[in-house]
Amino acid sequence: MRKIILLALLGLVCIPAGALQLSPEARWVIEFATGYEFHSNIVYKRAGQYECKLDVISAADTTKPRPTLIYIHGGGWTGGTKESTSLRTLPFVVIGMNVVNIEYRVASVALAPAAVQDCRCALRWVYQHSKEYGFDLDHLVLNGHSAGGHLSLMTGMLTPEAGFDNECPGKEDLKVAAIVNYYGITDVADLLAGPNQRTFAVEWLGSLRDRFQLAKELSPLTYVRPGLPPIFTAQGDADSTVPYEQGVRLHKALTEAGVPNQLYTVPGGKHGSWTTYQYLKVQEAVFAFLKQYGVIGR
Repeated sequence: MRKIILLALLGLVCIPAGALQLSPEARWVIEFATGYEFHSNIVYKRAGQYECKLDVISAADTTKPRPTLIYIHGGGWTGGTKESTSLRTLPFVVIGMNVVNIEYRVASVALAPAAVQDCRCALRWVYQHSKEYGFDLDHLVLNGHSAGGHLSLMTGMLTPEAGFDNECPGKEDLKVAAIVNYYGITDVADLLAGPNQRTFAVEWLGSLRDRFQLAKELSPLTYVRPGLPPIFTAQGDADSTVPYEQGVRLHKALTEAGVPNQLYTVPGGKHGSWTTYQYLKVQEAVFAFLKQYGVIGR
């Protein structure tokens, strides 16, 4: 059968119409390949000799703006690449969203707060190139895992007054419609010392004299206030890398501030080490959350 299909594709065998039937998954792949465009390694910012880059997956027809996912990779602010986690964005493409997958300066390139500054610049880039790629600025979703979850929270919760936009100033009022945080750090200072100290956090802040004050300024919990976009957090209650309590504290603070939010607890889940079934249930909950608040179609 495989030989017949191969020969048919080469035009050497004539197979009657309707003899071959593609699965829904195969049909989607073909529709995706013909209906979307992939733009790789676009430079959105230059920091000295370093070029911050991003990838874009956008519908070929850009005349109709689409809800857009801005994805930020994890790696403890010290590693990771946009390429290594690009497949995580595909569930959002399946439902018709565009994707912007960004990289940022990790600790070996620049210490904190460089990563946060870069991500804010990437968000501004999205605003400035929305018409070119068909980004719907009223339906932007930030998403990331681990350090990427932290950076998604920071990118969506910060205000210009915090001072992290100075490397890419602009007149755009940077807002997003929702934030999806997968087990991200919410209290950076908690990881710098004491029982919850983590090497990656110490490395990211380095030997900066004001590192504890900076850690507070880089913590999403510092920016909880009324008026924030809806925030979804998923975390395993057995997470030994980012304490589960950090997710609980964020949920509590957001609820008290009147911010629409949800904490989805993965029973027995560690730091991203979830079963396929658990990941499917989380993705299902994410889509339900985004639909509930009108970010994606009902």
